[in-house]
Amino acid sequence: MKKEARTEIPRKAVYRLSVYLRCLHRLENNGIHTVSSEVLSKAAGVKPTQLRKDLTYFGQFGTPGLGYEVKQLIGMISGRLGTNSLQPVVIVGIGNLGRALLSYRGFEREGFEIIGAFDVKPGQYLSAETPIGVQAMSALPEVINKHVVKMALLCVPPTAAQEVANQLIEYGVVAILNFAPIVLSLPDEVTVNNVNLAMELENLSYFVNE
Repeated sequence: MKKEARTEIPRKAVYRLSVYLRCLHRLENNGIHTVSSEVLSKAAGVKPTQLRKDLTYFGQFGTPGLGYEVKQLIGMISGRLGTNSLQPVVIVGIGNLGRALLSYRGFEREGFEIIGAFDVKPGQYLSAETPIGVQAMSALPEVINKHVVKMALLCVPPTAAQEVANQLIEYGVVAILNFAPIVLSLPDEVTVNNVNLAMELENLSYFVNE
């Protein structure tokens, strides 16, 4: 029997689903079991109509007059985002930013496990504060293959970013969170999210100086 294809969710809607998920976790931690679309949309900073539209990707559910079951909605969104079980992730480039990400303890709570850290000078970053050992780049393909890693955090200098990204894709990575201030040229089937702090500050500066 042929498996039914999933409805593709637009990237902006995926971001909103992540926001909804965090709001739902806060509600759950506060002992709240049901939530209306009005309350959840306000907590997420979107309009109720937008929230309801986004949730239609999961089909028709919810109880009129009562709203949504928090636990059920958490399970549905987590399952679609792929975070209901730990996703293996590698970090490549262990400079100041890479070390900060490597030391962050919140990834597992969000459904991600850092299973490897790699750098061209691995011995330079070994310390008692490093939660896992930093390995040489030559160990990268073996770790990716062993743990079936599909996601990577790219924290290398811009001069090395394209080359390292190409290596990651060759080894099987299909999603990259890129912290290097450079636009990567990658195949269409590879998903790249760029994090450029300077550009974000420029964006804020525009509104500050209006």
